Amino acid sequence: MTEQDRSGFGRREILKLAAVTGATFAGAGLFASQTAAADDGLSLKGKRIAISATGTDHYFDLQAYNAQIAEVKRLGGEPIAVDAGRNDGKLVSQLQTLIAQRPDAIVQILGTLSVIDPWLKKARDAGIPVLTVDVGSTNSINNTTSDNWGIGKDLALQLVSDIGGEGNILVFNGFYGVTPCAIRYDQLVNVIKYFPKVKIIQPELRDVIPNTVQDAFTQVTALLNKYPEKGSIKAIWSAWDIPQLGATQAIAAAGRTEIRTYGVDGSPEVLQLVADANSPAGADAAQQPAEIGRTAIRNVAKLLAGQTLPRETYVPALLANKANIADVVKKLGIG
Repeated sequence: MTEQDRSGFGRREILKLAAVTGATFAGAGLFASQTAAADDGLSLKGKRIAISATGTDHYFDLQAYNAQIAEVKRLGGEPIAVDAGRNDGKLVSQLQTLIAQRPDAIVQILGTLSVIDPWLKKARDAGIPVLTVDVGSTNSINNTTSDNWGIGKDLALQLVSDIGGEGNILVFNGFYGVTPCAIRYDQLVNVIKYFPKVKIIQPELRDVIPNTVQDAFTQVTALLNKYPEKGSIKAIWSAWDIPQLGATQAIAAAGRTEIRTYGVDGSPEVLQLVADANSPAGADAAQQPAEIGRTAIRNVAKLLAGQTLPRETYVPALLANKANIADVVKKLGIG
């Protein structure tokens, strides 16, 4: 029995799956823009809506945060918006203050679950509805997010396809306590276990905040020096795209452009690298953060109007690779 027989996938099957992946993401691309028009009858008139952001230094966070503020205002409500600047102590203090102010609802954008969940529970116990963006908390009535299971699986399939189903890969895994990052990482592991010739180099890399790009550059440069032979590393994966920026820069600086990088979010600077035929950036799963933010606020309005919400609301993402990047950028409206 061959390795292909044992895994259930040969390279041809991988390529087919990668092609289907791209079609699935692209076919979903117009969903989000269609939902806004359908929700125009919603209102937050007379309502005070708290918006708590872990930080806004990243493209996704800033887009979601600003879109939420704008949507609360568009629906006639008063936004109470706070940004913790990636400081967990400040984040907890701000959540305490918001609970004391008793808004009509709180929306939490991201955050390490062990840090924020006790305070989301306190808000719930105080009778304040809690909704979240990219937070898998049992104390949230509704979580608006991308389908991170699909993102993780499809990005992993793209990576495995691009490296021919074999080779060593570097993986950043510094934020497993953040639900979307954990899901994407788990899906990577779930996919590559069927490809025994794909190996994650140990120890895994740890992405950090702040100075993410510089730190990723330094870590990857050190590993490239440790594995100097061409082909000894095939790809570098990260759960979000800021480490991908530093990794891509390190690869280019070392002249190791045979290595490809993979990440998630769809920041314009990363999509620009994917579009560059000479860049090591192989693929990026592009989320729609502004639409995620708007959808979360529309869900607040639905809840306060007496509607029942699903546990999760998914906003489609688009998998951008070298072949489809022009189409993805056009659909996202950031070209």
